[in-house]
Amino acid sequence: MKLNRTALRTVDILKLVSKKPDGITLDQICEQLSIPKTSAYDILTTLVHTGMVHVAREQKQRYTIGLTAYRVGINYTNNMDFIGTIDPVLKAFSKEVGKTVFFGVRADDEIVYICKYEPENPIITTATVGTKNPIYCTSLGKAILAYSEEEERLALTERIHFRAFTERTIRDKACFLDELEKVKEKGYALDARELEEHMECVGAPVFGPDGTVMGAISVSSLYKPTEDYDALGRRVCEKAAMLSRLLGYIGKR
Repeated sequence: MKLNRTALRTVDILKLVSKKPDGITLDQICEQLSIPKTSAYDILTTLVHTGMVHVAREQKQRYTIGLTAYRVGINYTNNMDFIGTIDPVLKAFSKEVGKTVFFGVRADDEIVYICKYEPENPIITTATVGTKNPIYCTSLGKAILAYSEEEERLALTERIHFRAFTERTIRDKACFLDELEKVKEKGYALDARELEEHMECVGAPVFGPDGTVMGAISVSSLYKPTEDYDALGRRVCEKAAMLSRLLGYIGKR
């Protein structure tokens, strides 16, 4: 059977890029895969154009896995009934707490909302399935990054361009890293009106069978001074742990 060389190189590049959360340069790709630079560049240009790979245009362009590749992966997990597993649990949880519940995953320095569950009388939220928000000012993003590998966490934080959405938004790297340490101590994250002035969100990580964080769940509602968000955070943390067990995770973070 004759295999297409360009197709094989494309697959090899995608595999390599997917293993480098902090990005990889064209020179490094060519060196590690023994591919001529012109051939690798042509393939990468096509992958960037189709969204399979994302390029950070710094002094030396660095390539990371793209949103289209993630969506292809999600289709695979859907076929494995991943969504089918979490769907009834989060639907029931939304009714239980009377608030909007999300499941999201990381896409580079942003969060993508994969699922949304609403109670009978939902509040209007700007986040919808498929939309993205910055990782540093969402409870989903904080929960995922706090439990990611340290090297990955630090490398990503270096690339974040902090900007204020409200007066409460975290605006620098040091404060953000301190916040992530607090998330790990508590087991849940808060978006304390950092993205939208009127919204407060609580999130906790969900782990896959291999123990790596695969996403997070969050509960969102209009901010109420009388709400005990730490108590809500503990409930979200318990529900995320339950989902992790359902998905095959047997360890303890």
